[in-house]
Amino acid sequence: MKLAKTSKKRVFTIAFLALFSMSILAGCGAKADNKSADTKAPAGKTRTIILGSYTVNKEPYEKELIPAFQKYWKQKSGEDVKFETSFVASGAQAKAIVGGFEADVAALSLEGDIDQIVKAGLITNNWKSKQADGFVTNSIAVIAVRPGNPKNIKDWEDLAKPGIGVLYPNPKTSGGAMWDVNAIYGAGLKISEQKNGKQDPAFAKELLKGIQKNVKVMDKSGRESFTTFEKGTGDAVVTYENEVLRAIAGGAKYDLIYPKSTILIQNPIAIVDKNVEKHGNKEVVEAFVNFLYTKDAQRILGKNGFRPVDQEVAKEFSANFPIPAQLFSIDYLGGWSKVVKEIYGADGVWTKIVVELGQG
Repeated sequence: MKLAKTSKKRVFTIAFLALFSMSILAGCGAKADNKSADTKAPAGKTRTIILGSYTVNKEPYEKELIPAFQKYWKQKSGEDVKFETSFVASGAQAKAIVGGFEADVAALSLEGDIDQIVKAGLITNNWKSKQADGFVTNSIAVIAVRPGNPKNIKDWEDLAKPGIGVLYPNPKTSGGAMWDVNAIYGAGLKISEQKNGKQDPAFAKELLKGIQKNVKVMDKSGRESFTTFEKGTGDAVVTYENEVLRAIAGGAKYDLIYPKSTILIQNPIAIVDKNVEKHGNKEVVEAFVNFLYTKDAQRILGKNGFRPVDQEVAKEFSANFPIPAQLFSIDYLGGWSKVVKEIYGADGVWTKIVVELGQG
């Protein structure tokens, strides 16, 4: 990652570099920095914001949101803003920030990853008290299949059939993977509830196990998983809706399958207080985060396949984003604390499944 000239305080520790340098280097968005250097700034102050985000945010942030904010801040203050960016898997990004990556802003896939940074004492503000409860975009978990849907996949249960190659990333590193697994397990509860009048965790586990058995590759991030699908592996990929819409907008011919039951994905953003205090850039960092909630920024996100959290803007894009019949939130599964323990913990549902299948 090409970094601006900074104080020694911004240099990663040796231990952190040993663990994370390859993923951070791969994910760095140097192009965003170059955009701010395209126009020669007057001999005034240049602010710097370090953004740590997850992979699928890369295009809208680098191509549109960052340049739009740079223009806004220049008009407002007369100052230039330089961005140093990193886009890697959400779970890995959270660990990187905890490990020493001095991000001013964490824009991640799920609140559990933000919570890791809170527990490390780096985020001290009540980030959930912000606009839209601290979530800056929404999405849902969907299925993308090959053009024409040759395997006739219509819902989650079809992914458990013999001979179906499935992709989704690894929940150990990817927030997107957790959303995918949560969607499948929650759908299993919904299906059993519809059939029997009550939730059947055993049925939900068997559905998840049947699909996990067909998973061919578990990449580190949602973007890597979708790239593997684009290269020809698998019959179906479970992923963010916005990833599929991005690919289709770029000319891909994939079919997008909306399961009858799926989960509402809510993506959080938070200011990393301890790093902002160290860097002395609170005013511009707060302005950037607030900017992302403006109607202009939310429209940019809507155009890029994310469901806006601004309700007025969401209505403008309603034709682009169908609502599945049985859409549920993380609360249906008991909230993130329960989910992390009961699905991904040492004795969690998914953990046991991968051991039973010999994949752990």
